[in-house]
Amino acid sequence: MKKLTILTGAGISAESGIKTFRDGDGLWENHSITDVASPEGWRKDRALVLDFYNQRRRQLHEFEPNEAHQLLAELEKYFEVQIITQNIDDLHERVGSTNILHLHGELFKSCSCNDKTLIYEQKQDIKIGNKAEDGAQLRPFIVWFGEEVPLMVEATKLAKEADIFLVIGTSLQVYPAAGLIHDIKDDCLLIVINPNETGFGYGERAVVMKEIATRGIKLLFDKLFSLA
Repeated sequence: MKKLTILTGAGISAESGIKTFRDGDGLWENHSITDVASPEGWRKDRALVLDFYNQRRRQLHEFEPNEAHQLLAELEKYFEVQIITQNIDDLHERVGSTNILHLHGELFKSCSCNDKTLIYEQKQDIKIGNKAEDGAQLRPFIVWFGEEVPLMVEATKLAKEADIFLVIGTSLQVYPAAGLIHDIKDDCLLIVINPNETGFGYGERAVVMKEIATRGIKLLFDKLFSLA
């Protein structure tokens, strides 16, 4: 089976109703990104950060995967599929996708604020005083702006091995994830589905579809099957 690596961003989850990280006003749910998604924000006001992600976690229970998520799961019948997602939700998992790399962390997990390798399942709220086994305060298992992205080495390896690299619902403005398209092989087919311009020059080998995720994947299905 050919290796199909898929990079998904906020656009695919937006069709399920989940708001994106980057809105035009630079705010996320009326909060400054720096206040709720940075080490500086955590040091300044842990209670605010915990409350912010507790609300996001509660809301995520209410959202459902959309047809785009379902179609990507179906592709596992025809390809060796690996999803690299910038999203912190679990919508890919819920439809049965089996190989998912969460570059920016997972909302339903927590970790020690002193040791990010101490990771726990987290379906409920995190409160001040909830501690990891090392005695440190639990924090959201999220890669904040300014932090290292530990899984980039694995993501780069997957990009280099891909026969087809499919980008869905991401503006390719957040690094280092955006740089993955530069790691693919010369003979790898690059396909980009995004309704807006990303500012990248993809070259002649790229198939660029200015569509939302669900419609773009539907239009792409026949072409993918011919490549399987």
